[in-house]
Amino acid sequence: MLLYWGAVIYHVVRTWLFIPSARAGLKHPLSETDWPSVCVIVPAHNEQSCIGHVAASLLQQDYPADRLSLVFALDRCTDQTESVLRQSLGAAADTRARIVTITQCPDGWAGKVNALWTAVNSAPAARAADVLLFADADTSLDPLCLKACLGLMHHRRIEMLSLLSTLTRDTWFELVAQPVAGMELIRMYPMTRTNFPSQERPFANGQFIMIRRDAYDRFEGHKAVHWAVLEDVELARAADRAKVPLGVFLADGLLHCRMYANWAEFRRGWKRIFTESANRKRSRLTGIAWRLRLFGIVFPALAAAGGIAGLALRAIGSGGGVVDWALGLGLAAVLFFFSAIFACASLGSTPLIGVPTFPVGAWLLSRILTEAAADLRKGIPTQWAGMTYNRSAR
Repeated sequence: MLLYWGAVIYHVVRTWLFIPSARAGLKHPLSETDWPSVCVIVPAHNEQSCIGHVAASLLQQDYPADRLSLVFALDRCTDQTESVLRQSLGAAADTRARIVTITQCPDGWAGKVNALWTAVNSAPAARAADVLLFADADTSLDPLCLKACLGLMHHRRIEMLSLLSTLTRDTWFELVAQPVAGMELIRMYPMTRTNFPSQERPFANGQFIMIRRDAYDRFEGHKAVHWAVLEDVELARAADRAKVPLGVFLADGLLHCRMYANWAEFRRGWKRIFTESANRKRSRLTGIAWRLRLFGIVFPALAAAGGIAGLALRAIGSGGGVVDWALGLGLAAVLFFFSAIFACASLGSTPLIGVPTFPVGAWLLSRILTEAAADLRKGIPTQWAGMTYNRSAR
């Protein structure tokens, strides 16, 4: 417990010291003559409940209107996404925004990847832009988001930038299970190992990926990962192979996202994320699940029990030796445990209620990981965004 959670605290401190948040880009603003042309591409499959929010936030960006264009790639939508979008865009639908309607997906392509690649190649604004920004339909951007990210990209001398969004916290699973899931994903892809110049473990978050157009073209962009169900991580790996310097940063409130509306979607969505992040290896998924149970539930409980037992024995005059060791180590381990969770919550701007409820979240996420491993063993396909993907275990 002391070693494991002490290591977590060490990595949190390193991240805090060496990896700035997106807001740091506001300290390095570009001059007006350096503002690049930016094309924002938003893929959407049946997103009528949120498409209006992202459209409104993009129209409110504090960025020159003549340097910003919007492309919405409506991917096989069967709901009211387009009508809601047109209402939200208003007059901008005829000037700054373009809607690309996609009715089918070619064999061998993932739906979202095909939508993005189609938009990049069919929209004149995307072909002519200096910088491309891929933003999910369930996000909302602060008016200063674009300026901050472009400033950070220029200051850090990177060509591809991704943000870890500030997630909503309105439902019970967003408060209890979501912080554990996000923490575990970052453990798999530590920010200190994903950022340039080390780039030991390339990673990107598909909710927000900004990349220079010439860098995107060097590795054929989304065409290079046309098969990927989790296209963001694969895109980062393709960029890394092409020697594109990239950076991943915490949004710090400049980008908000509601990932899932209910518990069923949450389970299904995170199963997909962790299955692909673990390279569809059942043993790795199972190993993560057991580590969560041990270090998030069993060992903290045993450490607390050791500390309580030590206090009880001292109270009846049986202290010394083993009792003092049990008391000291038990309480120290519990302190490290909650300090590490608190540090992670503070760094990621997640609700502090997730600190005392971490064991519950760890149990819920371990169940999701176990189910993901079982699905691979049984050959159950991944159902996502109106498509079915047969993903064999490795």
